[in-house]
Amino acid sequence: MTAAPDSLSPKVIDEFDAFLIELNRAAGQAILPLFRADHGLIDKGGAPNADGSGGFDPVTEADKGAERAIRALISARYPHHGVIGEEYGEDRADAEWVWVLDPVDGTRAFIAGLPVWTTLIGLRHHGAPVLGSIGQSFLGELYIGHAGGSRLMTRGASRPLKVRPCPRLSDALIATTDPAIFQGAEREAWYGVRKAARLARLGCDAYAYAMVAAGTIDLVIESGLKAWDIDAAIPVIAGAGGLTTDWQGQPVGAHGGRVAIAGDRACLEQALVALRAVEP
Repeated sequence: MTAAPDSLSPKVIDEFDAFLIELNRAAGQAILPLFRADHGLIDKGGAPNADGSGGFDPVTEADKGAERAIRALISARYPHHGVIGEEYGEDRADAEWVWVLDPVDGTRAFIAGLPVWTTLIGLRHHGAPVLGSIGQSFLGELYIGHAGGSRLMTRGASRPLKVRPCPRLSDALIATTDPAIFQGAEREAWYGVRKAARLARLGCDAYAYAMVAAGTIDLVIESGLKAWDIDAAIPVIAGAGGLTTDWQGQPVGAHGGRVAIAGDRACLEQALVALRAVEP
């Protein structure tokens, strides 16, 4: 699954773009009063990783309240649209238009008081992501776009987003959420790329995707993503001139999985040498 060609009419793009801004505003209103405050943490639990890590799966009232607010607006404005959300599941997931939601991506960062969590909202048309946003409401940042162009909106200002050239992996600043997400051959592949790169940063979740679009990070490598973790980013990255693929260099599947996000195709291809060695 990759960003669809920019074939939708400007009128349609503008309509949904404006609605995305409205959705992010509503999400922020639900989230911000709970950030660095009593957020009602619950551990959903989960099986630990093979190395004993994991097993803690947090959710807060911010996650749930923001998704409820987003869903309410979608239902009122576009009742025939589908929704896929992390907290409340699927509703008409086979509709022509489907919104894909992660109300607080980076809940661990959220509960730690770190402002690198984001709100991810993507829109699919006939199964392909055509519009998306990565919002960080505490910082007042909204990264929004489609295949025809992306921009950063921040506190009344707006500027185009553009990835930076980085043709050599040895010059790259790379990122992943946590090396513990990689298992077996995945971990070997990550450390192979890490060894070749100049610098690695950890723990930024989808905020790192926004930094690729902004031209400050060159490559992000992730595994085990769900649709709501990546759908919103695909159009934003494409509109900034970047690429989003799986570890085989193919379009990301409809259900997420292993993902590489890059600003420069040459850098991506060098990283894929290691990533392609992992069995699909």
